[in-house]
Amino acid sequence: MPDGVAAARALGISLEDAGARPFRGIRFCEGGLAAEAAFPEGVGFGMRRTGLHDFMVERAAAAGVQMMWGASVSGLEPDGVRVGGELLRARWIVGADGGNSAVRRWAGLDPYVHHSRRYGFRRHYQVAPWSDFMEIHWGAGCQLYLTPVSEGEICLVLISRDQRQRLDHVLPRFPELQRRLASAAAVSSERGGVSTSRRLRRVWRGNVALVGDASGSVDAITGEGLCLVFQQSAALAEALAAGDLSRYQAAHRRLGRRPALMADLMLLLDRHESMRSRAMRAFAARPPLLSGMLAMHVGELSALGCASNGLALGWQILTS
Repeated sequence: MPDGVAAARALGISLEDAGARPFRGIRFCEGGLAAEAAFPEGVGFGMRRTGLHDFMVERAAAAGVQMMWGASVSGLEPDGVRVGGELLRARWIVGADGGNSAVRRWAGLDPYVHHSRRYGFRRHYQVAPWSDFMEIHWGAGCQLYLTPVSEGEICLVLISRDQRQRLDHVLPRFPELQRRLASAAAVSSERGGVSTSRRLRRVWRGNVALVGDASGSVDAITGEGLCLVFQQSAALAEALAAGDLSRYQAAHRRLGRRPALMADLMLLLDRHESMRSRAMRAFAARPPLLSGMLAMHVGELSALGCASNGLALGWQILTS
């Protein structure tokens, strides 16, 4: 998303140089209805995660980061971490080891205040993107996300609360999308993972801090996971420079408020089909409502604008 692109750029990561494919907004589709809105500023980028990882590793190495590929970290010590049976001394320890973070567990930072779980499966198709929008196709109990990742490839993702569902099971429920992909070759196998919304009570203790999914997460429906890790990284760097991790706790909480709010709103639409249908009719009838929601999503709408757009959308849903 554009806010994530800006946050990456602030860290010296230019997604344009990484070969990412731009998209200029979001399109919602359900049944015969469609509504779309362009980002108020900038563009989003789609690319394969493996390509992004390779690019970030190159940037880290160029910045002087020493990689220890294959090293096994087995625990924390007062003076550092245990790596391959030896003590690696460290003033600061950052756990960036994902949703099932071992560092989080070792540091006693596991307690959370909110948690929800869904399941995602993705596959890439060799086909030219048919629009400049990232598409969300809503269905009963699931969504399909379609993102252009190059000039000749798209990524299709299924997310639902049912871990047994797979792309081939649900595609027939979306006949227009199935028609577009009928002659497209699948160029990757179907891979799955867990999408969670988790808010931790604390993200630091002593000289240990958590960043990215290790520090909590928002559902993939927001598209804000990478944006958060880039923003959190900058905030953590400032706290480390000041020698005060309590600053990071405050910044982490502030950065997570808007994505958490948007996740709650989108998951509300996921759970309540009648409300979602009313919202889709409202977006189709009054496109500025979706534009306002998207501007709020990427942090380009004032608090007053958010309240005004929310009230207008709520009224439209109630009266549609």
